[in-house]
Amino acid sequence: MHYEGPIYRPPSEAHSLLVQATIGCPHNRCTFCMVYKKGPRYRVRPMADIVADLEEARQTHGDGVRRVFFPAGNTIAMPTEDLCSICAHAHRIFPHLERVTVYGSSQYIHKKGPGDLKQLADAGLSRIHVGLESGDDVILRMIKKGTTAEQQVEAGLWTMAAGIQLSLYVILGIGGTARTVAHASRTAQVLNRVAPDFIRLRTFVPKINTPMLKMVQSGAFEMLGPHGVLKETANLIRLLDAPSQLTSDHYTNYLNLEGRLPECRGRLIEEIDAALKRPESDFRPFFIGDQ
Repeated sequence: MHYEGPIYRPPSEAHSLLVQATIGCPHNRCTFCMVYKKGPRYRVRPMADIVADLEEARQTHGDGVRRVFFPAGNTIAMPTEDLCSICAHAHRIFPHLERVTVYGSSQYIHKKGPGDLKQLADAGLSRIHVGLESGDDVILRMIKKGTTAEQQVEAGLWTMAAGIQLSLYVILGIGGTARTVAHASRTAQVLNRVAPDFIRLRTFVPKINTPMLKMVQSGAFEMLGPHGVLKETANLIRLLDAPSQLTSDHYTNYLNLEGRLPECRGRLIEEIDAALKRPESDFRPFFIGDQ
């Protein structure tokens, strides 16, 4: 198996076979992300190399592989024909395969359009992990996400209509103290319109070598403390009506929340209210991320 550059995968892909399909990220301008700021530059690996890694994995693990994740940061951006080819090949050589998954930003999903997404679904792509981050266009511009709330809604709806599961990630606190109310309300609006299969919560942590860290250090961006993040989370959950599975499976979060919306809303709010009774010193300390 061959890997180049940082290789990340979602916690939910912990037991997946990782076969690198792309290198780097074609956007690579998000102000909160440090992953590819120092390279490598984005490119698609040669198809022969990807297939060779799949074949090597077949020799190593046999035909019992049930999940495959194709890194790196934005594999949905690779040519549709090529991505279809490796998805189909994975299904051919792993007959018990249950899931093939990639990372993908909304702007690149949107460029695919409904037709290409249906082709990918038919080829065996079963889930896309998407960093929604926020539904507030002011925040999306600030973090240079390269998309808009409306484009994210369309990309999400097209993905689900194609029959591909959708896992959307929200960054709690990404609007700071200035945009916390707008962040919660406008993100809830997007999530309710899309109704993704999964809503996954992350909490903003400034990372080394990022513009956001410089903003925090200069005072241009005022971060929410633990109580502020929990209150923002409660505001978000109160507004969510989408029939989605909510989870907060990440080391950055102050509280582990898990439940099916909207029926678990009341229990989740109670858990947050209980946490808010604890002093802020009870929660993880501030830190600067290095990964």
